[in-house]
Order: sequence, then structure tokens, then C-alpha cells
Amino acid sequence: MSAVRPLRTAANTAAPRWVRAILQWPAFALALRVGLASAYLIGGLDKLLDFNGAVAEQAHFGLQPAVLWAVLAIAVEIVASLLLIVNRQVWLAAGALGVLTLVAMLVANDFWHMEGQARFMAKNAFLEHLGLICALAMAARLAVLERKDVE
Repeated sequence: MSAVRPLRTAANTAAPRWVRAILQWPAFALALRVGLASAYLIGGLDKLLDFNGAVAEQAHFGLQPAVLWAVLAIAVEIVASLLLIVNRQVWLAAGALGVLTLVAMLVANDFWHMEGQARFMAKNAFLEHLGLICALAMAARLAVLERKDVE
């Protein structure tokens, strides 16, 4: 006969005290937001410093008018990243970065049109971008639950 296992309850599945302590540190929350926004912020600054390259990138992926798309990408990447980092209007920042990421993953990682190694790499990049969108949505959800997005 097999022993009956007790059902797991919140009390016996909770994270250890030291994990909960770390997760509650304000500096840890800031580090997470900086980490999540870092690729976008650096990407936006790189595009700003090499605007012609940013325009060429948009044109390469068929986004026209390329200048408008470059300006939009730069503005969203920089402004939304800063909002996310300072924990203000996180829903708006995460939404803007999520839409930008969605557009990028659809135009740059169209693995369904590829074969072989190119398909494999584009599919991985597509799924990584999907993960970023989910992380942004989670950041917005946490901000709403913590009532930090009302300012």
C-alpha cells in the first residue's frame, strides 16, 4: 500500500525566510527593473548616437518610413525604460516596450519563412522576445498589485 501524501498548503510551500527577505529589498526590485530595461535603454541610446544606422536597421526590416520608425523606436526605448526603472507608469512603459518587442519579433524573427539553422536561430530569438514581453507584463502586474503605478 502506498502512503497518502498530505496536500501542500501555503504554509509548507512558502519560500524560505531568507528568499522572502531578498525579494522584499527595495534595492533588489530596482536592480530587477534596471536589468529588464537595460537592453532597451542601451539599444535606444545606441540608435540615438548612430541615427543613420537606426534608420538603416528599420529599412532593412521593411519598416517604412524608416526615419519615423527609428524615431519611434528611440523614443519608446529610452522613455519607457526610464519610466520602468523609476517605477512610474509601469503599465504604460511595459506596454510600450512590449508592443515594440512584438513588432520586432514579428519582422526580424519570422522563423516560419526560414529553414535549417536560420530557422532554429530565429525561432529561439522569437521565443526569447516572447519571454521579454511576458516579463514586462509581469512587471506591470506587480506594479499594479503594489499600487506603485498610480503616480
